[in-house]
Amino acid sequence: MIPLDPLPNLIDQVYARICDAIIDRSLLPGQRITQNELAEKLGVSRQPVSHALHLLHRQGLVAESGKRGFEVTQLDPKRIRELYEVRGALDALAARLAAQRVSSDPAGRARLENALEAGREIDRPTPLAQLIALDVDFHSAIYRLAGNSAIEEMIAPQWPHMRRSMATVLAELNYRGSAWAEHETIAAKIFAGDAAGAEAAALAHAQNAGRMTEEKLRATQVAA
Repeated sequence: MIPLDPLPNLIDQVYARICDAIIDRSLLPGQRITQNELAEKLGVSRQPVSHALHLLHRQGLVAESGKRGFEVTQLDPKRIRELYEVRGALDALAARLAAQRVSSDPAGRARLENALEAGREIDRPTPLAQLIALDVDFHSAIYRLAGNSAIEEMIAPQWPHMRRSMATVLAELNYRGSAWAEHETIAAKIFAGDAAGAEAAALAHAQNAGRMTEEKLRATQVAA
């Protein structure tokens, strides 16, 4: 058998590192970046960086800027609102299905309980990247418990944009508390097998998050 080319894995690693830098704002919106600059910082050749940047460009996370250059795209409040509208519908469906399956899927229930417990450990010094990861873990646990793989497949391409938007609000201490209070409500409805209640709570949570994120982005744009 012919040995596998390790390059695709390297591309994935470079993509993930650049994507994380965009999400945690190490690379700021509007910041210009070049293949040579990134290759030097990451200690790799230009080839995997080029492939990674084109993947990010296809997702709308970077845009072309001059010869061999890219810049980090700005978050569009209208686009974020639209994404949260779609996510609200998917999250509501997932919560309803999860509540219907919770008694027959002990592993899925345990996964959600663990994600909820991890969120209870959030405090003032918790890094932003960890806040985002914990939030994603909680919702991913609900998607898994829902037992419908199409939900995860549909939302997966939008997670980078969602994670970017989360960074604009999760840094605020008051939202950390309110977001996880809403998570507690969603989980309680799911554990109780209350499909209608879980659906309503998940939809309200997504709507609140979308509204707060859009308002924060618009306020930031006005201030700039």
